[in-house]
Amino acid sequence: MHVFPARSTAFLTGVALALICGCGGSSDAVPRNSPAGPVPVVASTNVYGDVVEQIGGDRVRVVSIISDPAQDPHSFEAGTRNQLELSRAKVVVENGGGYDDFVRSMLRTAKNSSADVVNAVEVSGKTPPANGELNEHVWYDFPTMGKLADRIADALARTAPADADVFRQNARTFKEKLTLLQAEEEQIKAAHAGTAVAVTEPVPLYLIEASGLRNSTPAAFSEAIEEGDDVSPRTMQQTLDLFTDKRVEALVYNAQTAGPQTEKVEQAAEDNGIPVVPVTETLPPGEDYISWMSDNLDALRTALDE
Repeated sequence: MHVFPARSTAFLTGVALALICGCGGSSDAVPRNSPAGPVPVVASTNVYGDVVEQIGGDRVRVVSIISDPAQDPHSFEAGTRNQLELSRAKVVVENGGGYDDFVRSMLRTAKNSSADVVNAVEVSGKTPPANGELNEHVWYDFPTMGKLADRIADALARTAPADADVFRQNARTFKEKLTLLQAEEEQIKAAHAGTAVAVTEPVPLYLIEASGLRNSTPAAFSEAIEEGDDVSPRTMQQTLDLFTDKRVEALVYNAQTAGPQTEKVEQAAEDNGIPVVPVTETLPPGEDYISWMSDNLDALRTALDE
C-alpha cells in the first residue's frame, strides 16, 4: 500500500524583517542602492522558487518556470512567456547538471544577459563518480541546500545591497530548519542503517543515502526510467525479484514520471506487501520546501517501521 506523508511538526518561525527607511526621511522613500521594488527572480522549478521566497520574503518577486506536479521537468519545453520573464530577471536559479538545460538555452538568447545565475549543482561541488554519472537531483541533499541558501542570499544582496542583512538572516533561519531535517535523517539511520530499499529513479538517492539506507535497485533499471528508455526484460525481472523475494523493505517511487514500467514495479511491491513511498520532483500544492522534505522523511520512516 502507499504510505502517504504525515504532517510534519512545527518548525522555527520566520525571522521578522526590519523596516528599512529611505535616506530622505520619508518612510515611503526607496533606499539608496536598492531597486525600485522587489528583485525579479526566475527559478527553473518551484522548489528553488520557494527557497528564494524564504530568503527574499517580500523583497523578491519570484517566477517558477515549472510548478505543475504533473509536469516532467526532463521533457519540459519553455515558451515565449518564460523567455520574457528571464529577460527581466536580476537573479536566476537553476538546477544545472543537465536537469533544466532549457534555462541556459533561453539565457543565451535573452536580451538581458546580466542576470546573476545561481547553479545548484555547481554550488554543491558534486562531481560524477568514476565511470558513472552525476546524480543531479541535488535538492534532495540538505548540505547542498544550505550552501545554496547562502549563494542565493549573496546574489540578492548584490542586487539590493540595502536588504543584504535581511537576506543573510533569512538564509541562516532556513539553514537552521535544514538541521532539523538532517536530524530526522539521523533518526532513520540510527534505527535502519543498512536496510535495503528500491527506487524507480535516482531522484531521492541523496536523502536515502544520508538516512543510512542501501539502494538495491539494478542501475540499468533506474537509469532507463530516468532517460525514458525501455527496460530490458532481464533487468525488469531482476527488479521485480526484489519484491517477490522480499529483499527490500520499501519502494521509493517517483510519482511525477510514472509509466507502464514503473507501475508494474509498484504493483509488484504492493502485491508482496512492500510499502510504497511516493516522492516528486517539484513542490506539492500547499507545501514549502521544509514541510515537503519533512513529510518525505516521515513517510519513509513510517514505511520502514512497518
